[in-house]
Amino acid sequence: MRLDLGDRTYDLTTRSLVMGILNRTTDSFFDKGAFFEMDAFLLRAEQLVNEGADILDVGGVKAGPGPEVTEAEELERVIPALEALHQRFDLPLSVDTWRASVAKAAYAAGATIGNDISGFGDPEYLPVAAAAGATVVATHIRLEPRVPDPAPEYPEGVVVAVRDFLTERAHQAEACGIPSARIVVDAGLDLGKTAPQSLELLRASNVIATLGYPLLLSASNKTFLGRMLDLEIDERRDASLAAAALGVTLGCRIIRAHDVEGTRRVCDVLAAVTEAE
Repeated sequence: MRLDLGDRTYDLTTRSLVMGILNRTTDSFFDKGAFFEMDAFLLRAEQLVNEGADILDVGGVKAGPGPEVTEAEELERVIPALEALHQRFDLPLSVDTWRASVAKAAYAAGATIGNDISGFGDPEYLPVAAAAGATVVATHIRLEPRVPDPAPEYPEGVVVAVRDFLTERAHQAEACGIPSARIVVDAGLDLGKTAPQSLELLRASNVIATLGYPLLLSASNKTFLGRMLDLEIDERRDASLAAAALGVTLGCRIIRAHDVEGTRRVCDVLAAVTEAE
């Protein structure tokens, strides 16, 4: 399993990468805007790098419903942040956006990954990424970002629906000239899924991994973990690490996390066990 990020190539046969979450939002579900100001944002980035992050993922708009964030506002939040990170740290940067215009500006600012939770809803997203030589993340979502979806149904079964959706989106990216080593897939836990559906998808990570593209797991502190154990947002650390461990065991090779230190340890222990076989 190979992954190309910019001029770096990673062998993900046994190794898993940790993607540290960096929000420049005022209403993130987890940090509630604690890192919106640039000084706090950069201190948080330094902490994640010191804890072992392989990738930093920068987002300016939360995935769930909330006040409108215009394209201009998103650019103002994300681009200076990426430029500052690019100057300070020598590791791949990801932009968490579904707007092709923001992704294009982010690539110019130093990002090498477009992390799109919309499933490439913007028709210019893939051409922009292909022109920049960027890596893309294809994520399953049933409706659109920021649109409530409280009772999603999948007549064919959620695993089949997600597998087929991601297959189609990955092939779409390849048809736009993006090599398979620059395509990542994400089942989109909590995005248009009930808690049981997200748990089913996590359990079926090995099925999604057989598509042949690196599989990203974004389970950190999410609602389905809270509902499973009746946990508040600030009580989900252990559940998030357990989900990460299960995901890696079942083939996930990029773990998007708030707790980089704990997730790094999980990934390193599992890699050591696998390599020792």
